[in-house]
Amino acid sequence: MFSMLTLQWIKDNGGLEAMAKRNEAKAKILYDELDRNSLFKGHSVAEDRSLMNVTFTGVNEEMENEFLDRCKKEGLDGLKGHRSVGGLRASIYNALEAEGIQKLADLMRAFEEEKA
Repeated sequence: MFSMLTLQWIKDNGGLEAMAKRNEAKAKILYDELDRNSLFKGHSVAEDRSLMNVTFTGVNEEMENEFLDRCKKEGLDGLKGHRSVGGLRASIYNALEAEGIQKLADLMRAFEEEKA
């Protein structure tokens, strides 16, 4: 039943081509900020970047923890990376709206401005 609802949701939102474009645009918001921001560095080279899980690190673990605390205060949770890898991870799956990703990118920019 859940698969049917998911497939219907994809169809209602323009089908697979529309979802691909939407996911590319969402990922671009975050990767553009990672490429620009001096406090964060993405793990993947451009040609290997995921559209669903964006992994990155901060300049040091202390700063990452401070950023994670700030994210929680702003209602952005679940960004701590996998326990065996560390760093940070933003899961930006299909159902996540671009506004949520923009909020994270804006917070990264504001955090950089505060720390500069």
